[in-house]
Amino acid sequence: MSTFQRARRRLRAHPFALDAALAAGVLVCIVAGSLVEPHGPDGVTWALRTPDALSLVLMVLGAAALVLRRRAPLAVLAFTGGVSLVESVTGDPRAPVAMCVVVALYTVASATDRPTTWRVGLLTMTVLTGAAMIAGPLPWYAQENLAILAWTGIGATAGDAVRSRRAFVQAIRERAERAERTREEEARRRVAEERLRIARDLHDVVAHHIALVNVQAGVAAHVMDKRPDQAKEALAHVREASRSALGELRATVGLLRQSGDPEAPTEPAPGLDRLDDLAGTFRNAGLRVLVAREDQRPDHAPALPAAVDLAAYRVVQEALTNVQKHAGAEAKAEVSVVRVGPHLEITVLDDGTGTGRRETPDGTGTGTGNGKGGGHGLLGMRERVTALRGTLTTGPRYGGGFRVHAILPVETHTSAAQDGP
Repeated sequence: MSTFQRARRRLRAHPFALDAALAAGVLVCIVAGSLVEPHGPDGVTWALRTPDALSLVLMVLGAAALVLRRRAPLAVLAFTGGVSLVESVTGDPRAPVAMCVVVALYTVASATDRPTTWRVGLLTMTVLTGAAMIAGPLPWYAQENLAILAWTGIGATAGDAVRSRRAFVQAIRERAERAERTREEEARRRVAEERLRIARDLHDVVAHHIALVNVQAGVAAHVMDKRPDQAKEALAHVREASRSALGELRATVGLLRQSGDPEAPTEPAPGLDRLDDLAGTFRNAGLRVLVAREDQRPDHAPALPAAVDLAAYRVVQEALTNVQKHAGAEAKAEVSVVRVGPHLEITVLDDGTGTGRRETPDGTGTGTGNGKGGGHGLLGMRERVTALRGTLTTGPRYGGGFRVHAILPVETHTSAAQDGP
């Protein structure tokens, strides 16, 4: 930082001292200007003359008032204007006390708005110039009288320009700060959405596979003594479910790795192409599952976006998990996947008698709870479907059982934006 910049910063930190120095400089200029003889025989000449006592008092008062120009700009302008008006009427020759008015008018213009500057500036110029033309011994059109008009106009214009530049710089700074806050809020929103999506995936994976492990482990414990072969088969299903859970967890957590992290084996996110395998895992756990599919896309129709494919799989997975946990041992589930125009409809029905699933008053569900509303299965499904601008309806069926119905748009806004020109 240069010496000039340090001095400028120091003066800004002490504005009263700066105004006092300015007032002293203006006083020196006024006193020096009072030594000029504007009416000499050879024109304007420098002569060592002593101003009268009233002019000296007016000079000191006008310059001293500038010390308070930041605290009361309009009052200082009125005071210096009055001092200059008295000097214009009584001084002969006149002392340039109007310099105080120029500085005060500059301060008013830089500290207030433009309408105020126009009104005060025109009033000041009119009064001082008119008084000088009427009361002075010079001709009304003399250069000395017109100079008052010019200098007061320059002071008002300069102050207004400084105020406009200060407002422009402030607007740019506020716009930059607002843009920075917007970027930070957008980044936080994206992080929150990503965390929510990953939390839903982890919940779906863990809830599904742990439910299967729990059922098969219970079967194995029940038949261990009497039917060891069936217990061995149940334990094999437990092992397979746990292996599948670990694989999906590894794939989900792999999305969190940074670009510079070591490569780790991952597998693609599940979709409807694995629907039969999903139903098979539940059949192995003892749940009767019937799958009906009519989701073959017609010619020239777009393929399912990855987000829609994953959401459809997770809805079926969570719905069957709820059936397994809450519908009862003799329940039967029916899964229907139908593609109707621009939408994909998923329906999961069961005829169970369990009471663990329920709808909350606001329409969100608590499906994987223990009958006391402690889980978040239906809520997770609803959030996943709503994120894709789809609709989800859940509730008990007439005559017993439960129904989950989801409608997902085949073309999401993301994919449509990518396919556009």
